[in-house]
Amino acid sequence: MASPSKRRIETDVMKMLMSDYEVSLVNDSMQEFYVRFYGPAETPFAGGVWKIHVELPDQYPFKSPSIGFMNKIFHPNIDELSGSVCLDVINQTWSPMFDMINIFEVFLPQLLRYPNPNDPLNGEAAALLMRHPKEYEAKVKEYVQRFATKEAADAATDSKEDEDEDEEMSDIGSISDAE
Repeated sequence: MASPSKRRIETDVMKMLMSDYEVSLVNDSMQEFYVRFYGPAETPFAGGVWKIHVELPDQYPFKSPSIGFMNKIFHPNIDELSGSVCLDVINQTWSPMFDMINIFEVFLPQLLRYPNPNDPLNGEAAALLMRHPKEYEAKVKEYVQRFATKEAADAATDSKEDEDEDEEMSDIGSISDAE
């Protein structure tokens, strides 16, 4: 018989698969999958589409899931390079009462609506939000247009190699021009 953790993982993932969210399992594993996430309306993230990588530990739901944005997002509490999320409810105050649907219907939308610049993973976004909120909003919208399209979400890979290679290539090009 399956362990309580395995049953809970199956239950939560089935709820996600049966919801309106687009979920793609990695290697048919219930413990690793991607979810297509849309920016909440009436925020600078509205219209954005992100591919979120989710990994459920063997101890789930007693241990929190690992959540990461695969395509770029400009937000004080999300690391721009790794896509990792700084959110108390996922990191420190996670409870087995929460499930995957809570993350996508409540926690992530709340994080995008109410960023916390006092606990940043992206210092530039935090500083801009505190000092120049209008510029912060403009930069968020620019990132949404550049990196949070359906195509960008589809193209986002686990390793983010493609994006990094493009940036390295342009950097190399500019260095050789200077010589």
